Amino acid sequence: MDLTRTSAGSLSELIRSGQVSSEEVTRTFLDRIDSLEDTVQAWACLNRDHAIEQARRADRMRKRGETLGRLHGVPVGIKDIIDTEDMPTEYGTVLYSGWQPSRDAAVVSRLRCAGAVILGKTVTAELAFFAPGKTRNPRNPDHTPGGSSSGSAAAVAAGMVPLAIGTQTNGSVVRPAAFCGVVGFKPTHGRISRQGILHQSWLLDQVGVFAGSVADAALVADELFGFDSRDPNMRHFAPPALKKAVDTPPARPPRIAFTRTPVWNMADEETRSAFSAFGERLGAAVATVELPEIFEKAVASYRIIMQADFALNFADIYRRGADRLSPVLRETIEAGMAVPAHEYNQAAERIPRLNAALEKLLKEFDVLITPAAPGPAPAGLDSTGSPVFCTIWTLCGVPAITLPLLTSTSGLPMGVQVVAGRGNDARLLQVAAWLEGRMGFTP
Repeated sequence: MDLTRTSAGSLSELIRSGQVSSEEVTRTFLDRIDSLEDTVQAWACLNRDHAIEQARRADRMRKRGETLGRLHGVPVGIKDIIDTEDMPTEYGTVLYSGWQPSRDAAVVSRLRCAGAVILGKTVTAELAFFAPGKTRNPRNPDHTPGGSSSGSAAAVAAGMVPLAIGTQTNGSVVRPAAFCGVVGFKPTHGRISRQGILHQSWLLDQVGVFAGSVADAALVADELFGFDSRDPNMRHFAPPALKKAVDTPPARPPRIAFTRTPVWNMADEETRSAFSAFGERLGAAVATVELPEIFEKAVASYRIIMQADFALNFADIYRRGADRLSPVLRETIEAGMAVPAHEYNQAAERIPRLNAALEKLLKEFDVLITPAAPGPAPAGLDSTGSPVFCTIWTLCGVPAITLPLLTSTSGLPMGVQVVAGRGNDARLLQVAAWLEGRMGFTP
């Protein structure tokens, strides 16, 4: 059995039943990393001995008959803007080189409670923005893996780890997942705590997961969902039982709408043709719709919020070391300093109106589908590619997932992004799993 090609759910069952040890699983993934890291460069921090000790501890717990979590003994990668008390968190910048948090972020605590082995920290773009890190796309090392959760996406795609955690403030989960050919799931804004994670924008920052399948994405997301009073945008909500939704076939064929969105003209010709063919394969299951006129200004509204919030939340970093920031980040912060308050407030107030329009549209449909990116991963490593096909959904805070269902003529993966209304995470994943089956996808 090739453990690196085994689903996270199956690994958990094998470990909990004693058919394989967590130490064996962890060593297998570490060996895989050893064989590929020189090419892929997905890891910012990896302590082999510490990972093995966590796995041994998990095995001792099983032997003692202790209650085991759903991720017991399963390795997970953590984006290097998420605090870990036992590993450095460097945010992809020399300004935080060697910085060691004193406690875990909320998501890391939840993973540990579920029994996961925190394998290491994955590479991020500088301060989770546009300036790329060292990671290469495992599908073709001459192409970008996307960003800013580049290491998390690449590590899962390369079989270095079965699950990884990332964040999205624009397209930083969906885009790299699409470029690297894995599943990337960004839940509804306010469903996963951001306590202990680099703060860019309370309105835009969201946590997401990377996995080889929708079922595995649901498995880990189930463990991360939950109210945390330390995150100001969270409200009490009933956990949606994501894995159960994925395992339950829809009672009726889902109603799917394909939307080009106002940025459709930015899609390359191959993407347009691929989605036309994709719609034909789905046949009567999909209809074509246009987003309401209010969405025409959504990308501009996002940009105003992002720039102003960067100026606010990176002010101390800018004061301490503006000369050591990338030009693109420095210019974004400076642009944010000039954003008038009334423009920021107008942009922020547009968010609930966008969601109201989207909710009205989705009364007739379960989900929308749209490209995850303008095309496959661009050649070169100086850019992480455009996130523009994710911007509207991040601004609205709605759940979105990308599925590696299409392939470009060059052999690179192309993601199909599936979107639902706020709070409809379970239905989104159920339809995404249905699409996997309908399209004959196998991880």
